[in-house]
Amino acid sequence: MNVIVNVVLAVQMLTALGMIGLILIQHGKGADMGAAFGSGSSGSLFGASGSANFLSRTTAVLAAVFFVATLALAYFGNARPAGSGSVLETPAAVAPTTGAPASEAAIAPAVPASGAAQIPTK
Repeated sequence: MNVIVNVVLAVQMLTALGMIGLILIQHGKGADMGAAFGSGSSGSLFGASGSANFLSRTTAVLAAVFFVATLALAYFGNARPAGSGSVLETPAAVAPTTGAPASEAAIAPAVPASGAAQIPTK
């Protein structure tokens, strides 16, 4: 399941970046970066209106893929966990040596890994 979520997330990120690029390339209000690449010229591969139609349709397809990926991530994010019931209903942890609850069990002091606890102090 984790692999599927990662793939859907990667698809969503790539489509978002693709839409940003296509929107900036399109010729129009606020997206004049397209003029630098010649998208406003009529001598392009698609003709005068073909370029606008191709970019608009590609942006629409990427937007649809982005929305589907968003819905898939929302579905996977709302999946119920495997365990059912409340955390309060589970039995309390019991220390194996004393039989006392874990909160009352004696905790051994931590010994540093560097050997600093072996140096005698006066």
